[in-house]
Amino acid sequence: MSAIYNFCAGPAMLPQAVMQKAQQELIDWNGLGVSVMEISHRSKEFIALTEQAEVTLRKLMNIPKNYHVLFMHGGGRAQFSNVVNNFLGDNGRALYLISGQWSSSAVTEAQKLVGEDSIDSINIVEQINGLNQVTLPDLSAIDKDYRYVHYCSNETVDGIEIFEEFTSPWPIVADLSSTIMSHEIDVSKYGLIYAGAQKNIGPSGLSIVIVRDDMLKLPSLPQSSIMDYRVAVEHGSMFNTPPTFAWYLASEVFAWLEANGGVSAMADVNQQKAKLLYECIDSNPFYKNGVAPQNRSRMNVTFQLVNDALDSEFLAQAEQAGLVALKGHRIVGGMRASIYNAMPLAGVQALVDFMNSFAVKHS
Repeated sequence: MSAIYNFCAGPAMLPQAVMQKAQQELIDWNGLGVSVMEISHRSKEFIALTEQAEVTLRKLMNIPKNYHVLFMHGGGRAQFSNVVNNFLGDNGRALYLISGQWSSSAVTEAQKLVGEDSIDSINIVEQINGLNQVTLPDLSAIDKDYRYVHYCSNETVDGIEIFEEFTSPWPIVADLSSTIMSHEIDVSKYGLIYAGAQKNIGPSGLSIVIVRDDMLKLPSLPQSSIMDYRVAVEHGSMFNTPPTFAWYLASEVFAWLEANGGVSAMADVNQQKAKLLYECIDSNPFYKNGVAPQNRSRMNVTFQLVNDALDSEFLAQAEQAGLVALKGHRIVGGMRASIYNAMPLAGVQALVDFMNSFAVKHS
């Protein structure tokens, strides 16, 4: 069977080695004669798995000791609400930076819970010379008191990524769902980091929350215990039954990352993959990309065919070549190649070879 390269934005491909190990262990994990999905989450075997998962993640991201690591239900959308519920009690206010579809959705969810008066937002993506470009504001010039400032590091729909580190007079809450462990960051600069698992961590249904001690002292709104960060800390992310299989796969992905050089090694490969694909787009008049070069996502490369009448044929022939899930998001159209950590350089090379060949045939 020829190689299949899955460019889906999420749920995304997992490392082949992890999937093969999971297949081997599916009905007999750790020699217990049963699946990891079938054992108690409070058994000594599963507790050992969770402890090792946290140890490895802390090592991969160099997470300081004054941060808690939580494995929680739901994806990034669940955290849109959880952040508000956990930190905006007693009439708290927050500032949201809008860079695309996901950060805008976070604002919408926040306003449902506390109203528009408690949520301020700034659109930080501008149209400059026909390109989408991020211009971060000087937050120190804002004369207001916020509990936190929220932003999304990478907009998977729009193909826009914020690489620039910025300072804030308020704690920074970051949605890193599509960039977590794709390159190194300084965790100590954040009040809270959250990430849906289904891009660089594991399957859907799980989210990772990394929260600093002092954030948990902020007043919360009334909320479900299952989504309360303080309850999650107290119970080791096991107030109720967690998504055990997703946690198991996440632990295997962490181990795979560590065995393959860690986050710095992933960053090097991710930069190579993105450079290869963007050079193909820029060097060929058959394709175009509408994002400013300094804000082009390394995880989600969006592009369009200049002649969009060929879109359907491009997608059909790409699938025949083993290049699947390249259709752009329904909101923006065009094409999107999601090239998270698990996508090998060979997959991007195969896509570039196909794009060049398709352009020659139809020019």
